[in-house]
Amino acid sequence: MDIKLKSIGIINSPYKLKNDSPRQGRYSDETSIITVFNEFIDGLEGLKNYKYLIILYWQDRAERDKLKVFPHGKTEKRGVFSTRAPVRPNPIGFCLVELLNINKNKLTVKWLDALDESPLIDIKPFWNELDSI
Repeated sequence: MDIKLKSIGIINSPYKLKNDSPRQGRYSDETSIITVFNEFIDGLEGLKNYKYLIILYWQDRAERDKLKVFPHGKTEKRGVFSTRAPVRPNPIGFCLVELLNINKNKLTVKWLDALDESPLIDIKPFWNELDSI
């Protein structure tokens, strides 16, 4: 099955290299700017009503050919699907962020662990009653 994704924007973060980024975005209060492409700007309507967002992005510099990795701080390899490692067949990043500001098509957020210039795939509002057990 052929799956096609279309980037809806670009992420600008302070993290230029993999080793610059935090293990998880929540471990850093650095801010990032998410720029949504103009053709998708209407999709931002109503987003200002949410404090927290789920950001899906493409980890375009991640390795895609490994199925076992060393999880952070561990000494034995595990299957990638039992980890949050970016190394995976489809390197889709998933990050809960706090929305600090929206200015037209630019969202300022914190807690995002994406590398600078990562392609944005999607934005979803975080709903506590759905996204927490």
